Amino acid sequence: MLVNNRQSTLVGLSITGSFQRDTSLLFSDIAFELKQGCWTCLLGPSGVGKSTLLRLLAGLSTGGQFNGRIQTNPEFITADQNDIQMTNDVADVISYMAQTDLLFPWLDVRQNIMLGHRLRHEKNSTLYYKQTVDRLIDQVGLGAHEHKRPHQLSGGMRQRVALARTLMEDQPIVLLDEPFSALDARTRDDMQSLAFDVLKDKTVLLVTHDPAEAIRLAHHLFVMTHDGIHNHQTPENLPPRQVEDPKTLAAQAELLRVLKS
Repeated sequence: MLVNNRQSTLVGLSITGSFQRDTSLLFSDIAFELKQGCWTCLLGPSGVGKSTLLRLLAGLSTGGQFNGRIQTNPEFITADQNDIQMTNDVADVISYMAQTDLLFPWLDVRQNIMLGHRLRHEKNSTLYYKQTVDRLIDQVGLGAHEHKRPHQLSGGMRQRVALARTLMEDQPIVLLDEPFSALDARTRDDMQSLAFDVLKDKTVLLVTHDPAEAIRLAHHLFVMTHDGIHNHQTPENLPPRQVEDPKTLAAQAELLRVLKS
């Protein structure tokens, strides 16, 4: 487990409002909340706005207009009519992993994982960060590849580097956009378990297309459609759930039925 003295407070996050790109309304009057210290999973068909919602929460450019409010516990910020503008205080409590790995091609595995540390010039924490990177590189199975650059890695290995970089930030709010999609089944299972363990007590939003992944990891689960965001019940037992458990399998089947309807 990582220990980070910079962020120790549980933080929740909510968004209310509407988003428009050009003349098209992507979503309207949504009210979506991430519970403190829980994993929230969001599923839905392509094109309904899941990744846009994630980018809004992360304070990233969306190419559209958002009218509404993003609120953290205890503070909130307000969007202007052109796009969301996040204060440094909010940005400092969020880490974000995009669908693509976004690795810097001129940096090796270790340097990419330590990117945030280097950009923040955190020289006083060098030993702590080195030990943490060593642990993460070992946990994601890249010990033999730590000095390779991205072009020398497979797609799955690159995604593991991106996951390790996100875990390295150890922020109280973590936004994950299909972080395990490029991994084979065995590695995906291992990385899900690792992420859930390292991000214990964090507030996590996971966007995924995989019903099995969502049922396994979610405390709270939502399905996003063109009509809005809808709550979906999760099994009574707490995540991470055993994939072979009959209740888990039944819940996966029901979720798949909802997604296909």
